[in-house]
Amino acid sequence: MKIIETAYYLPNNEITSSELEKKLNLEDGFIEKRTGILKRFYVQEETIEDMAINVAKDLIKDGEVKDKIGFIIVATTTPHSYMPGISNYVQKCLNIENCNCYDILAGCNGFVTALDIANMYLKTNQAEMGIVIGVDILSKFTDEKDVSTSIILSDGAGAFLVSKDDNKLFKSKIYSKGDNNDILVCESGNKIFMNGKEIYKYAVTETVKVVKRILKDSKIDLEDIKFIVPHQSNEKIMKAISSRLKLPDNKMYMNIENVGNTFCASIPIAVSYMRKENLINEGDKLLLLGYGGGLNTGCVLLEY
Repeated sequence: MKIIETAYYLPNNEITSSELEKKLNLEDGFIEKRTGILKRFYVQEETIEDMAINVAKDLIKDGEVKDKIGFIIVATTTPHSYMPGISNYVQKCLNIENCNCYDILAGCNGFVTALDIANMYLKTNQAEMGIVIGVDILSKFTDEKDVSTSIILSDGAGAFLVSKDDNKLFKSKIYSKGDNNDILVCESGNKIFMNGKEIYKYAVTETVKVVKRILKDSKIDLEDIKFIVPHQSNEKIMKAISSRLKLPDNKMYMNIENVGNTFCASIPIAVSYMRKENLINEGDKLLLLGYGGGLNTGCVLLEY
């Protein structure tokens, strides 16, 4: 798989942590100290389909590309309707014909899972190109009074335009454990519930395991990885993962301070930021690390 283009979209309604602290009657610096977040973005009039369409439009600069797209896969945790899927709205708006469209629910690991599915399409020659989108409107599913979630969650979309390239490295390791899945829940019509302490314990153990497994199976050393790009869950969690892997400070990429936790959108938004900051070059090896509701954990090792 080759990543041809990346894009991200954030709503215009920026909410600083200072503003939120005043609204929730929290002490100054409370949110940054516990999460690392300085600001997040909430939708106003936009729908989740609007955000997905906006980010997809940024991927398609060349009209000829549309004829080559064989699939649109959308990872989300916050659909507002069951059908048509968000992917179908993207297809309709961009006027892309004869492609396979579907949405997947795999928690915060959704984008990693969607990318793995995309690779299968390309590897088996069922498509030449495809679009993979992560998008969530978490502000609509957050209980403002629940500080464990309201200070963290944000809205946004991110996407990759991918194509087949047999010369590029792509390995994946994804698994699910349902025995403890009540620590992160959002039932129909209700708000997101998160057991922060249990999420922390899960995240800093299972992620380290999956990283070590994929490196061992791929016969690649951690030193050969340019960046690990984790789901931007919480600064404390990401720093704990980095510490347990004994990573240098500059190898774990984090942009949660400027975006917040956007669930399925967090990894493609992060990679888009990295490209904008000229941090990655052709041939760099990246580990994309997903973890969350399900409980689903996954890692993709790819060559940029």
